[in-house]
Amino acid sequence: MSAAPKTAAVQDPAKVDSKHYKIEIENEQVRVLRIHYGGHEKSVMHWHPGSVAIFQNDAHCRFTFPDGKTEEQRFRAGETMFTPAGSHLPENLGDHAIDVILVEIKK
Repeated sequence: MSAAPKTAAVQDPAKVDSKHYKIEIENEQVRVLRIHYGGHEKSVMHWHPGSVAIFQNDAHCRFTFPDGKTEEQRFRAGETMFTPAGSHLPENLGDHAIDVILVEIKK
């Protein structure tokens, strides 16, 4: 797993975007975030360590990366995926809310 960048504290989604990110639990091994975006809402650039995302409903998103590249993705309710450490700016492209449980892995 990649080490957090030196600006990680500034980019912590629970701190820079508490509207969308809520800490459910945190200990020495993991931090669990509850993520909720309303229709067409977007975040700010932030960083996550390697994580497991569990989508609670269907989602249509765009991710913008620090280099300016974008990636559009669709997810299905119940889909689970590993995401490597990195920074991004997520945006809900749909009319309906997106709900995700994100398990950030600590080492």
